[in-house]
Amino acid sequence: MPDSYYGGFWIRLAAYFIDQAILGVVLVPLFMLLALPSLLTVIHNGGFEQDAPPPQFVISILLFGLAAVSAHLLYEIVLTSSNWQGTIGKKLLRLKVTDDFGNRISAGRSAGRFFSKILSGMASYIGFIMIAFMDRKRGLHDVIAKTQVLRY
Repeated sequence: MPDSYYGGFWIRLAAYFIDQAILGVVLVPLFMLLALPSLLTVIHNGGFEQDAPPPQFVISILLFGLAAVSAHLLYEIVLTSSNWQGTIGKKLLRLKVTDDFGNRISAGRSAGRFFSKILSGMASYIGFIMIAFMDRKRGLHDVIAKTQVLRY
C-alpha cells in the first residue's frame, strides 16, 4: 500500500489535539469542582502546615486524577472499538484504527493499545515519533497491539 493510505505522524498529532480539546471541555469543569477549592485553600493558608498536605487536599487531587484517567480510558477504548473505529479527532480527520487486516478492533485490543501508549511515551516519546519513520506509519503502541491507523 502507498504511504498515503496510512495515517501519518502529523495528521495523528492533529487528531490527538482535537481529542485533548474535547476531553478538556469535560475535565476543566471537573477540576474546578473537585480539586480547585482544596488547592485555593492551601494557597490561602500559605502552604502546607508542617510540610504535610491536608487529607482533604490529597483526596480531592486523587479523585480528580482518577476521574481524568477514567475519562481518557473510556473515551479511547469505547470510541476506538465502536463502529467509528477511532476517537472524535480521528473521525473528523478521516482516520480509523484497524487490526492488521483492516478489521474493527475489539474493546480488549483497544484497551491494550491504550495502555501501550504509556510505553510509547516513555523515553522521550520515541514510541510516538516512530510513526513518522516506521513501515505502515505505526507507533510502538500499534506494533504491540497489532493495530494500524488508516485514512479513508
